[in-house]
Amino acid sequence: MAYIMVIITAPDEKEASRISMTLVEEKLIACANRFPVNSIYTWQGKVEDEKEVMLVCKTREKNLEAIISRVKELHSYDVPEIIAIPIIGGAKEYLDWVESSTKP
Repeated sequence: MAYIMVIITAPDEKEASRISMTLVEEKLIACANRFPVNSIYTWQGKVEDEKEVMLVCKTREKNLEAIISRVKELHSYDVPEIIAIPIIGGAKEYLDWVESSTKP
């Protein structure tokens, strides 16, 4: 079984909470950790410096396309950050829990 972490940023805690709760309720992710972050990026030709909330979501690799689709539906950004990072290992019990908590 292949597992991933999906990184998503949201403009505020309310939107980050709504996205993460929906993804957990729909069993697309096992869990999400939320962190306040300061993001510096270029958007429409301007350098921006904004406060955001980062989600670090754990799931099965097979759920990635469904997660991308669902986040695009839920997110207020035109181009939300949704990137996946492979999990190369971890505690068997935790990865078993990720597997049992998400859709096959």
